[in-house]
Amino acid sequence: MSRKWTQVGLLAATILLAMTVWFSASAVVPQLTAEWKLSGGESSWLTMSVQIGFVLGALLSALLNLADRVPAHRLVAGSALLAAAANAAIPLLGVGLAPALALRFLTGIALAGVYPPGMKLVASWCREDRGFGIGILVGALTLGSGVPHLLNALPVFGTGGMPPWRSVLLATSAQSAIAGLLAAAFIHPGPYLGKAPPFDWRYAGRVLADRPTRLANFGYLGHMWELYAMWTWIPAFATASFAARYSAEGSSGSLVAFAGIASGAVGCVAAGLGGDTFGKARIARLALVTSSACAATSWLFFGAPTPVLLLFVIVWGFSVVADSAQFSALVSEYSPRTQVGTALTLQTSMGFLLTIASIRLLPWVASLVGWRWTFLVLVPGPVLGAAAMSALMNREQSRSNPPRSLAR
Repeated sequence: MSRKWTQVGLLAATILLAMTVWFSASAVVPQLTAEWKLSGGESSWLTMSVQIGFVLGALLSALLNLADRVPAHRLVAGSALLAAAANAAIPLLGVGLAPALALRFLTGIALAGVYPPGMKLVASWCREDRGFGIGILVGALTLGSGVPHLLNALPVFGTGGMPPWRSVLLATSAQSAIAGLLAAAFIHPGPYLGKAPPFDWRYAGRVLADRPTRLANFGYLGHMWELYAMWTWIPAFATASFAARYSAEGSSGSLVAFAGIASGAVGCVAAGLGGDTFGKARIARLALVTSSACAATSWLFFGAPTPVLLLFVIVWGFSVVADSAQFSALVSEYSPRTQVGTALTLQTSMGFLLTIASIRLLPWVASLVGWRWTFLVLVPGPVLGAAAMSALMNREQSRSNPPRSLAR
């Protein structure tokens, strides 16, 4: 038992450190916009290029069954080191926007070899408490995603709320490199790991053949429509809100963004515990309903006093990602044991493909109606996701037998 949680803890630390490179460029958009004279669309591509790279990497991994055929801990280690190198090359080589986007694209491809295999490794150690285990991992991812915003607001990286962006990218690259070394040296698969199957590109289609898996993926897609768009643009929303109330910006937007994203780490762990006790679909639906209510009422908090805005963002951040691990756990339970890695990789590739649209849509909407009303376009995603979870709950309740065994 102690070895199991030691491995889960090491995996969480690895994911936290590796995923800091994901939002490293997004966190310093104000600095890059000023230095590179970026438009709103160009700044969106700093995040979208990573998403596209992740989607391509995940799709290729799913089609080639890499997450099930390559030892997952080695895949995580090599991918984290590659992500660190690609991210660090931007400040070290002094590139402009076009090469930076190419390097961010490569960073996304590399991260596709970190997150889904990491979930598979947790699933190899956890069975009855899988929701909690994956919740810890997604919580680590969430906290790692917020770290660049924290670094961007720390005086040690500069003054005047505009820290040198090169320092933030280099610091996150160093963290990802440490993650790769950590995975290579200390992480091992658990006793519930299925044997590596022979290559079969049809596995990617088979994991979607069952209705419960499809419903879990529908819920995940609704969740992903909201999640990364909220994470990407909450700093802009907060900055505009502060400017409307106080006629000043400063670094408060980054601090609010970090608080909102970091609160999601607590949400993931809490939902993991609740999912194993009360049902994963039920907890996922509760989180989706809560986050959709936050998106629907976000306009009420625009221009609010700092403590009120901060509390709202923390509640939204807590709920917007709390359901993420539950979708992954559901898919891992409904998938054949030898195809869990492929199933999780396919799920994440579909979800991140959808995030590209919502991330790009929000600044365009903001240019038309202002940031106060922009987050309303996110409401349909979690609402439809909650409907999918209700359908899955009804299906599970209509059957006297539990979900199919992982051991089939």
